[in-house]
Amino acid sequence: MHNFSPFRIAVIQMSCAPDPIENLRKACDFVEQASKRGAQIICLPELFRTQYFCQSEDHAHFALAESIPGESTQALGETAARRQVVLVVPIFERRAPGLYHNTVVVIDTDGKIAGIYRKMHIPDDPLFYEKFYFTPGDLGFRTIATSCGLIAPLICWDQWYPEAARIAALQGAHVLFYPTAIGWHPSEKAQFGEEQHSAWETIQRAHAIANGVYVAVANRVGHEGPKDGGIEFWGGSFICGPFGQILAKASHDKEEILIEECNPEEQERVRQHWPFLRDRRIDAYSPLLHRYLDSDVADKR
Repeated sequence: MHNFSPFRIAVIQMSCAPDPIENLRKACDFVEQASKRGAQIICLPELFRTQYFCQSEDHAHFALAESIPGESTQALGETAARRQVVLVVPIFERRAPGLYHNTVVVIDTDGKIAGIYRKMHIPDDPLFYEKFYFTPGDLGFRTIATSCGLIAPLICWDQWYPEAARIAALQGAHVLFYPTAIGWHPSEKAQFGEEQHSAWETIQRAHAIANGVYVAVANRVGHEGPKDGGIEFWGGSFICGPFGQILAKASHDKEEILIEECNPEEQERVRQHWPFLRDRRIDAYSPLLHRYLDSDVADKR
């Protein structure tokens, strides 16, 4: 049984330039700043090394991938060890020739890799053509023990799936970290933008409530792609408590660092008063293993 004191978590909201070296340098600088402000576990946005290349299907973009360990884990591992912090580092992983993942590497305070998570849910939507690039994760949903606390990294599209959050919580996670690259299609923003953002924030706050966990979301900002199209990444990074209360929230258009305390005792208190895990009917949930309950499946229940 792990016993952890309160610890301070941070999410980095940043824009991403065309140059991967510049983005890595910027990420290291943000980590330095966050650690100087007392952050102990720091999360970067999804695929922070590059601009969001999944807006098109282009084989040339596979050259952006890197191995584990690799350049990103080396540089950020050195920063983590020097600053004695835990890092949630999203990368475009080249696992083997022709085999690529959208991956998070968790680096502990000694600069060594504590664990990895490979994105399980892979979207395929206009300007989000991730199925072209990423093989679905094969490690399952994972809670990773670090020197500061138990954390579960999930990635962007995973945000919409309550099953992912639940499994992570059942493994003891104190915090669900969601590194993210999400934004508006500029042509749709006026009509749908407000409700799209509201749904995105609401579903993640709901994961916090349903599971009694902290949730921390690191998004990017800025417009990427053609001026008359592309994606306007909406920022809005936030940290919420184990009953869904917003503790810190970033703007839609600025680079920012959010830092808040995660207190395992507060998590325990919330779960005592709202015992959703206690009252789960695990004997009745086998239908979740079906893609859809059409009539022939329902008749066999």
